[in-house]
Amino acid sequence: MRLIEGLDALLGLDLVAVYGDSMPSHSVVSVGVFDGIHLGHQRLLHQLLEMSSALQGVPTVVTFANHPDQVLRGEAPPLLVSVPHRLRLLRRAGVERLVLLAFDPRVRDLTPREFTERILVHSLRTRGLLLGYDSSLGKDRTGTPARFLELGAEFKFEVRTGPTFEVDGEPVSSTLIRNAIASGDLALAHRYLGRFPGAFGTVVRGDGRGKTIGFPTANVAPQTAVLPPSGVYAVEAIVDGKAWPGVANLGARPTFAAAGSPQTLEVHILDFADDLYGRELEITFRRLLRPERRFADAAALREQIGRDVAQARALLRA
Repeated sequence: MRLIEGLDALLGLDLVAVYGDSMPSHSVVSVGVFDGIHLGHQRLLHQLLEMSSALQGVPTVVTFANHPDQVLRGEAPPLLVSVPHRLRLLRRAGVERLVLLAFDPRVRDLTPREFTERILVHSLRTRGLLLGYDSSLGKDRTGTPARFLELGAEFKFEVRTGPTFEVDGEPVSSTLIRNAIASGDLALAHRYLGRFPGAFGTVVRGDGRGKTIGFPTANVAPQTAVLPPSGVYAVEAIVDGKAWPGVANLGARPTFAAAGSPQTLEVHILDFADDLYGRELEITFRRLLRPERRFADAAALREQIGRDVAQARALLRA
C-alpha cells in the first residue's frame, strides 16, 4: 500500500510521471474517517474493490489523522483505533493507495468543486468516487452525494453511494461500538466490528516481574483510546501476521503497583519466546476471564496466572 501523507504531498502528486497513462495512474476513491473499520466500512471497502476492478483504477482511500469534529465542532469522540492501526486494517482490506490528511482549516474550507478539481481530478485522476450514504464533504458540508453526482457528470467520473449496514435493524456506527467496548460487551462489539475489539501499541520495557514468576509479559503502550474495563482477558496477539493465544492484564497491577497507578496492558503470549521490545503489537480481546484484583504475594499471583493460562488456552482452542 502506498501512503501519501499531507495535503501538500497530495497536491504535488504526479501519477502520470510515475505510471504514464496506464491503469495505476488512475484511482477509484472513497473518503472518510473509517474509525474502527467496522462492518459498515468493510462493506463499503468491498464495494470499492469491485468498483476499482470495473473502472480500472487503484482502490484508494482518503482519510484523516484527526477526527473532523475536532475542527468543525471543537470536540470529537475518542477514536476506536489509532491511525497506525487504522492503516494496517485498511491495508488488510485491500486498499492499495492511501491518502492521510490532517483535517485542518485548509481541508475544511475546500468547496466540493475545489475538492473535485484539485484532489480527485488533478492529483488522483479519479475514475470513480464511492461515498457513504451519509457523506457530507467540503466547506459547510455541502459536498453531499447529490452534489458529487453533479460534479462527477461534469468531470467524467462515476459516483456511487454505499447503502447502510444494519445489525438488529440499527445502522452500525462507531458510537455503538464505542459504548459496547467501554461497557465490556465484547460479543456485541464483535457483532458490529466483524472482529473482536483490540489494542495496538509498541512493546516497551517493564519491570521484568512477569519473567521472575514464570510468566514473561510484553508490556504494551496502547495507542488505542477506547479499551474495555480493567480485568484479565483471554486474547490473541498478532505477530508478523500470525495470531498467538495469550492472557492479558489490563489495569493498574494492584498486587505490585501503588494505588492510583496508570492503566497498563501486559500480555503473556503462550508458547512464544521471541524478543518483542520496540515492535508494534496488535491484541484482540476475546473473553473476560476475571476482574483484576490484588493478591497477597507473588506466589498467590503465580498460581492464579497458571489457572488463567489454562482457561485461556482451552477457550481459544475451542
